[in-house]
Amino acid sequence: MDSMQRDLDARELSCPLPILKAKKALAEMASGEVLRVVCTDPGSVRDFQAFARQTGNELIGQSTEGKEFIHLLRRR
Repeated sequence: MDSMQRDLDARELSCPLPILKAKKALAEMASGEVLRVVCTDPGSVRDFQAFARQTGNELIGQSTEGKEFIHLLRRR
């Protein structure tokens, strides 16, 4: 596991709020740190893929646990 990981709870938020909150959190992080975002919006899977492409941050993982969608982003 990476030395620095931050968790962002974006449950019950719908697009574009999880992306906006992730963008703000990443801006406060150092390069190479990992942000773990937990969402309940199924659209977040697609949204975070596009967000990573557009921002240059690395989407290092996505998974689903029950009704939750977990996204791991590494700060560029």
